[in-house]
Amino acid sequence: MRPAFVLLVLAITACTYTTGDGRRTANIDKSYKARDACLAQHASADNTGDSDPDTLAHAIALACSTETEQLVATANRDGDARVAAAIRQDSKFRAKGYVLKARGQLIF
Repeated sequence: MRPAFVLLVLAITACTYTTGDGRRTANIDKSYKARDACLAQHASADNTGDSDPDTLAHAIALACSTETEQLVATANRDGDARVAAAIRQDSKFRAKGYVLKARGQLIF
């Protein structure tokens, strides 16, 4: 009887244990999607044929700074400057990927 009780407790504990804040994770995912949608929209809307991809990526990242800053605020609960800088750098990197994709070029 005792082993069955221990297994029942372990099973219930395993089902209720979560590794993070589900609502916060959902908000972070939502912010990523909004940022990426903005980057993709601006990359496809711009005339990307003749311009330097890095210059365009920078301009697109600036155009989507509202979405990027929302992502920083949502994901960076502690206000770590390195995390914020990494998210902003990721926005530029992703913007360049969208520019290259709009041109039909390989991203990597």
